[in-house]
Amino acid sequence: MTDPILTDTPAAPVAALRPRALTAHGDTREDPWYWLRDENWREVMRDPAVLDPDIRAYLEAENAYADAQLADVSDLRATLFGELKGRLKQDDSSVPAPDGPFAYYMRYQPGAEHPQYCRMPRAGGETEVLLDGDSMAEGHAFFRLGALRPSPDHKLLAVSCDTKGSELYGMQIIDIASGDIVETGPAGTSGEVVWAADSTHYFYTRLNDDLRPDSAFCHRLGSPVDSDDLIYREPDSGYYLGIDNGESRRFLYITSSASEMTEVRVLPTDLSTMEPRLIAARRDGHDYDVTDQADRFIIRTNREGAIDYKLMTTPIDQADEAHWTDIVPARDGRLLRAVRAFSNWLVHLETVNALPRIVVTDTASGEQHSIAFDEEAYSIGIAGGEYVSDTVRFSYSSPTTPEQTFDYNMRTRQRVLVKTQEIPSGHDAADYVVRRLQAVADDGMEIPLTLLHHRQTPPGADTPLLLYGYGSYGMSMPASFSPHRLSLVNRGFTYVIAHIRGGMEKGYHWYTDGKLLNKRNTFTDFVAAGRSLVDQGLAGSGNIAIHGGSAGGMLVGAAANMAPDLWRAVVAEVPFVDCLTTILDDSLPLTPPEWTEWGNPVTNRDIYDLMKSYSPYDNVAAIAYPAMLITGGLTDPRVTYWEPAKWAAKLRATRANDSLLLLQINMDSGHGGAAGRFDKLHEIARNHAFLLKVFGKVQEG
Repeated sequence: MTDPILTDTPAAPVAALRPRALTAHGDTREDPWYWLRDENWREVMRDPAVLDPDIRAYLEAENAYADAQLADVSDLRATLFGELKGRLKQDDSSVPAPDGPFAYYMRYQPGAEHPQYCRMPRAGGETEVLLDGDSMAEGHAFFRLGALRPSPDHKLLAVSCDTKGSELYGMQIIDIASGDIVETGPAGTSGEVVWAADSTHYFYTRLNDDLRPDSAFCHRLGSPVDSDDLIYREPDSGYYLGIDNGESRRFLYITSSASEMTEVRVLPTDLSTMEPRLIAARRDGHDYDVTDQADRFIIRTNREGAIDYKLMTTPIDQADEAHWTDIVPARDGRLLRAVRAFSNWLVHLETVNALPRIVVTDTASGEQHSIAFDEEAYSIGIAGGEYVSDTVRFSYSSPTTPEQTFDYNMRTRQRVLVKTQEIPSGHDAADYVVRRLQAVADDGMEIPLTLLHHRQTPPGADTPLLLYGYGSYGMSMPASFSPHRLSLVNRGFTYVIAHIRGGMEKGYHWYTDGKLLNKRNTFTDFVAAGRSLVDQGLAGSGNIAIHGGSAGGMLVGAAANMAPDLWRAVVAEVPFVDCLTTILDDSLPLTPPEWTEWGNPVTNRDIYDLMKSYSPYDNVAAIAYPAMLITGGLTDPRVTYWEPAKWAAKLRATRANDSLLLLQINMDSGHGGAAGRFDKLHEIARNHAFLLKVFGKVQEG
């Protein structure tokens, strides 16, 4: 491809070469850009100002270069930002969630970047503003709210927030009546908080020096943080620790989790004991989670060969596995994804052939029914409800249908629409077409594809297509509504989601077929999806853009190495591209817990060789690459900033062409990018403008 719009200029930054040999299993890799990893990275996460000056200079040079290369589409970016903003309701609010005598909700004031947290009396009365996000964000280059938890007596509000993007959350306790901060709680937490029943104690999890949550504590209001009671410390660095309290709020659930293994402990929130009780000891391949209903625990588990999970129950006073009995048996091909317990009902979300559905069970009679939907591709989610209630709240959307929120009466089977996502600038679902297609993988497996296009611009060999994928951690990509992608679709792009292996769209086997020694299936599935779209006449070879973030960034990086001629552009956000070096380093926040996802290349030569064969960074070659936009966040603890930075540097030095290659590192944020709702739109507008520039569609729209 020789389009001059894709050409870099001689002013592109050049990262210095500082040879570094990395040896494992007798194999040595040369990494001359290893120096971009600041040895003081832990402190950088807490204070970005301490970043090594040489590294900062390089990153800032890349940012300046990217800005210069996109200067010619500044008007387009402004137009796109206006479109994106126009699809967001300025004074939007969530549906109030009932909780005791109040209903709590979030709302935005016009122009606000961050929400207010409010409540209204259910018996009638004035709305109270409990917290104003914009006020809390003042003076911070980055600000993100974490947990917002009213105390059981509704007098206090526990708030966690992150002001660096490094996912190190601080805590505050606010007196609702006065608005005063009662106390500043612990720093360096994961952001999770659960109240004890007495409203004077709360539980939280703390991160260790390697930024992994490994300890659960109980804090008593008014006492010093250093006297907090340690409830449980996870001894294995390969596990994350999390806490929750289920729908009934009677128990604290302390969960140690790895990729395919969990271990749950429970503690009564009435503090009748401070010794957590083990439900089932961890063992290879056993994944389970727990909630409670009346006098029993409800357990979603994959034990006894239930690869797509089943529901079991056991008496609360006899929680060991010997007493577990089936209540919803396993069925191959029906993935049981989540369960909610109400006092008289169980509601579970399941997926069959990449489409979800909600199933309601009357626990008295055992009678089941499902909630039906009509569209060819759609997304649903259980939003919750009060424990003692006949009403469950759920959300529904499709690529053409903005999100709808329903309250569903499980007894009468009537649904009430309580909110429809408003698109202030206008949206007509009839203008768009959604199709569910299949691609064929290299080994013959069928890969579901969800395709969206404008009715007036059907896909074809000469029309641009954006292919999105993820394919890791068992995360399924929903066929949901996004107002943001319409700016591309309205300009003639076809938008396609590839439901590749590594997710769970077709069941748990879809996940296991795309992990560990099967990981290459994820990448070959994605390439096969692109080729299938070409073969079906829905795209042209070399006329496809690919987009992915985090592990999806690894996906598009690997695809760029494997089939560079198939793609015209790559958007890789916070891409996990230096995966082998990262997974060899057990000091990094994610590495030990990730060994159950990717394998352990430290001890396993086969895993080492496999990761080396697909690692995007290690496989950069002297070939012609498509245009690329690569992004990162300086304080990202998940995909550290140096992965995208090193990748960009190696691509510049190695590739055989001079296609447009841009690196932008957000110097004030982490993994999720900008936190404000409008600040985030600037990043999306940049990505869209890059694609429209590459495809020569700057003047359209």
